[in-house]
Amino acid sequence: MGSQPSPPLTNVQLELLKLFSMDVSDEEILEIRRILARYFMEKAIRGATQIWEEKGYTTEQLLNEPS
Repeated sequence: MGSQPSPPLTNVQLELLKLFSMDVSDEEILEIRRILARYFMEKAIRGATQIWEEKGYTTEQLLNEPS
């Protein structure tokens, strides 16, 4: 069985490879992870907020939902 060729790297993967070709400390890698996590968390929150507003949801509706 031959192995299948792997797909090309994405633009994000290429940028991260450039970044990690530098010699960074474990502490810096941890900070980079935190920055990336914060970025994606904020992006998810903005998306959820947009949907919430488009649907016209209210806090009362959320609190009164059966569990």
